[in-house]
Amino acid sequence: MKTIKILFRVTIVLLLSAVILPSCQDIVDEPLQNVQPAEGVDYTRSEDMVLLIQGAYGEFNFLQWETFPLISVRGDDVNAAGDQFPLIETDAFRYDRSFWMYNSAWLNLYGDIINSNGLIEGVNRFKENGADAQLADQYIAEIRVMRAFAYLQAARLWGDLFIFESSDPTTLVDMEIAEFEEVMQHISDQMDLAIPDLPDARPNQRTDIQNGITRYAALALKAYANLELKNWQETVNATDEIISSGLFELYPDFYDAFNIPGKNSNESILELQYSDFGQSSGTNTRYLWNFFGPSSYSPAVEGIGGGWGFWEPNEKFIKFMLDRGEETRLIGSVNFTPDGIASLESDPQYSPLPDFITNVSPDGDIFNNHPRYNFQSAKHYMPSNQYTPGRTTFGENNNFRVIRYAEILLMHAEALVSGASSSVMSADEAVNMVRERAGMPTLTSVDLDAVLDEKYAELAMEWGHRFYDLVRHDRIEELDHEINGEQVSYQRDERYLPYPLLQLDLLPQLKDHNNNE
Repeated sequence: MKTIKILFRVTIVLLLSAVILPSCQDIVDEPLQNVQPAEGVDYTRSEDMVLLIQGAYGEFNFLQWETFPLISVRGDDVNAAGDQFPLIETDAFRYDRSFWMYNSAWLNLYGDIINSNGLIEGVNRFKENGADAQLADQYIAEIRVMRAFAYLQAARLWGDLFIFESSDPTTLVDMEIAEFEEVMQHISDQMDLAIPDLPDARPNQRTDIQNGITRYAALALKAYANLELKNWQETVNATDEIISSGLFELYPDFYDAFNIPGKNSNESILELQYSDFGQSSGTNTRYLWNFFGPSSYSPAVEGIGGGWGFWEPNEKFIKFMLDRGEETRLIGSVNFTPDGIASLESDPQYSPLPDFITNVSPDGDIFNNHPRYNFQSAKHYMPSNQYTPGRTTFGENNNFRVIRYAEILLMHAEALVSGASSSVMSADEAVNMVRERAGMPTLTSVDLDAVLDEKYAELAMEWGHRFYDLVRHDRIEELDHEINGEQVSYQRDERYLPYPLLQLDLLPQLKDHNNNE
């Protein structure tokens, strides 16, 4: 029992305002940060309840770098170009349950779930002691969304999971495992509980907690869960609400939608918040963007740092985009090296390449050759001329996009061509809205092929959408791709990762479960 407590990163983030922060106003004026736990909280001090939601956002924004690549690596859109051989093997659908990243992601996601459970318990204690009930319910609803996001990602990785609402991880020892479909239904049900208590606004319209969670993030997660369940009409019911709200729009420039100008735009439904507070030095909060950054480049602004070069768009994706005549989204998705350009042009079908294919970014950054990769993700790259003067760490001050309005439109279209109906927007309209921003011609009739192709073009390298889309529709032959000269293929029993080896010793019921074979 004690061992399980140690392995889970469990911190019930309660803090004392007099020690950690000068005032509650500072909490809503600055991006939410990690905070340290404190004991002896006085639950009769209603004004301190806001500190729990501060802690919740701090944990939510603290996305450990290894979690996203593991969630996202298995499609034919991206390669793991780093030195983590088991991650490259994961991309090839060869899974090693002893790989440290599997266990780390498990602990990260379940740590978030356990933290969320404890925070909800804390808010309820404030509520029982006379705190504003409506505000308490809103905070609980926001934390439910954070917890549901962790469940969604964990279930996509491992399938069958534990569902529990305790802050005590030792309760897992005797708990039964819920099947994937039960987890998705749980997410949908939890979002139904949360939606009535959440602000009816865009995140960037909130004035209490800047860019915080609103009802539309909950609706988006409900749509995702029902998409996985193939409950097409329930998916559309959720996306209908988001679309008909009229609050969201696509950021006009696809390239900058992922950069500083697009930070917390009207396209953002959920976005992890980071900041350098507009200062040339001192305190900052940041995601570890180094994972994605180029290991060899010549930034237009001298002194801007690079990264590890571990995230490479797959050449299959690039050729797919060239075949479609994509320019806007290809420039906004891929940075090219000279070797990458040469590799493309070695195929007579792609020689010569269009003039816009160059190793110089629209902002003048030059991408040099590197032995580990030929391409880089432009979606995870920040132009050197967008850094706050004095800041040089790669990606500093940029947010991490989680759910965009473009995804909602394409989920909506996917569910419609799969059998649902809507009086709000047709599948054609939804797809063409996304295509219009990309400078692509209008389609007169869309089917599942067209929708999945559009999702490939729009969402590549983001949260594993490509892998989960194709598996959901049993289009597994389309996942075939090349890694370091090797052609790899997906098999139907490779949807879920094996449970981490370290967890099998702690939680015996995992050993007999269906993804452990």
